[in-house]
Amino acid sequence: MEKNKLLSFFRNKKVIVTGGTGLIGRSVVNKLCDYEAKVTIISLDKINVDDRAQHVFGDLTDFNFCKKVSKNQDYALHMSGIKGSVKVTIEKPASFFVPLLMMNTNFLEACRQNLIKKLVYTSSIGAYSSKEIFKEEDSSFSEPPMDMFPGWAKRIAELQIQAYKKQYDLKDYYIVRPCNVYGPGDNFDPENAMVIPTLMNRIYNKENPVVIWGDGSSIRDFAYAEDVADGVILTLINGTGNQEFLNLGSGKGYTIKQLVENLSKVQKFNYEFDTTKNSGFPRRIMNIDNAKKIIGYNPKVDLEEGLKRTWNWYINNKNENDLRHNYFKNDS
Repeated sequence: MEKNKLLSFFRNKKVIVTGGTGLIGRSVVNKLCDYEAKVTIISLDKINVDDRAQHVFGDLTDFNFCKKVSKNQDYALHMSGIKGSVKVTIEKPASFFVPLLMMNTNFLEACRQNLIKKLVYTSSIGAYSSKEIFKEEDSSFSEPPMDMFPGWAKRIAELQIQAYKKQYDLKDYYIVRPCNVYGPGDNFDPENAMVIPTLMNRIYNKENPVVIWGDGSSIRDFAYAEDVADGVILTLINGTGNQEFLNLGSGKGYTIKQLVENLSKVQKFNYEFDTTKNSGFPRRIMNIDNAKKIIGYNPKVDLEEGLKRTWNWYINNKNENDLRHNYFKNDS
């Protein structure tokens, strides 16, 4: 979409962004500020991502706080979440499930009561049931999500929005499901990071060789955060058509071996695959045809370029994790 049209849509509009210090959220905030919106970020992170935005430190599990900060806002982008590895999901499921339920329920209801005109909720690929190719039309609530606890929490928020649409006719409340997103601002905590930041952390700490579980044949869809941010903003403007939600991914499948090879081009390191370990689900790719057609979604950053930008950001911002709220260390 042309910048003049984006400026026309957002100029002087009050936009609240929960999770605006996060991986996708910071790119959304930067873009909205470029489009001259009046942006308010809600986060528990002590991170300043853009001097043009107002940063509000607060807990979305508090309904009164949600009502206060969402009052008199025009649009809302609800992007707060809890990101962690498969291991920590299994070991500390309540640390995902309970705060996600609370923040989603409270913030969405506060937006409804405060008559927010347009809203986008950022769900997750984990809300899908296990498949090889994820298409919006194939989603079914009769099958469990592949990411059990966080997946159900995301689905319940999606159902809350569906309930609003049915009872209150809130047609401008939308849902997106991003895939495996990476980029500047990712979670690099070695205790609970996802695959790309975990690899980068191990490379930075000079593991030699970096041992990778499996044979490298499993295929995943990795989307660069700035591309996904564009998709979120375009969804706020254009909606989701006749779909309950839109997929936001790269639309491409990369083997783990290809991921490692591309990362090796960015920063040379020695690696080997441990074929005695399970490679995981063989193939998981998002179909993004609907997003392309309905909102003009067009991912631009290829994997090698995205990894290069992410690595450069990481080595210059290694201390940022110390400023993040960590749900897994504050879960008593």
